[in-house]
Amino acid sequence: MQFEHLGAQPRIHPEAVIAPTAVVSGDVTIGAGCQVLHGAVITAEGGPITLGEHVIVMENALIRASATHPVHIGSHVLVGPTASLSGATVGDEVFLATGVRVFNGARIGDRSEVRINSVVHLRTVLPPESVVPIGWIAVGDPAQMLSPDRHDEIWALQKELDFPGYVFGLDRETPDLMIQLTERYGAALARHQGDRRLD
Repeated sequence: MQFEHLGAQPRIHPEAVIAPTAVVSGDVTIGAGCQVLHGAVITAEGGPITLGEHVIVMENALIRASATHPVHIGSHVLVGPTASLSGATVGDEVFLATGVRVFNGARIGDRSEVRINSVVHLRTVLPPESVVPIGWIAVGDPAQMLSPDRHDEIWALQKELDFPGYVFGLDRETPDLMIQLTERYGAALARHQGDRRLD
């Protein structure tokens, strides 16, 4: 399914294949030889998304851009089932395995591997040919690789990256943080009410 969002329509190369149950919405460019499988969602929430050539987006993966955090995925990239990528830049020949989470402002260098259920956190930079082990968390610039049992160390690094400030423009110490966050984000997402289905 393809949707016009905020006046922008997807641009899909004629040699790309989009499954009938996939959703492609807004300012999305999909290059030659790309495959977007069933249940995948590629949604440009005010910022552009670009997929190079021969990108495979597998079942139920999510790729999302915002006005302040576009998405660029290079060529010959595999985005695994149920992976989630938001506002990030991914180089060429990158493998993002099943269940991977990549957050806003992250940059993943060419020929890197982010393995099953791993996380590349907010504003984290992975140099070319990096490997994030299964279930591990990459955080910071330069990236540090930490196992999930090292929560206190992860949080110390992650807190400085300021997720609510960077993504939503809100101070973490705001007493009604979740009220402001959900109301502001909900208003932005409500812009989908005017979307127009194209196919």
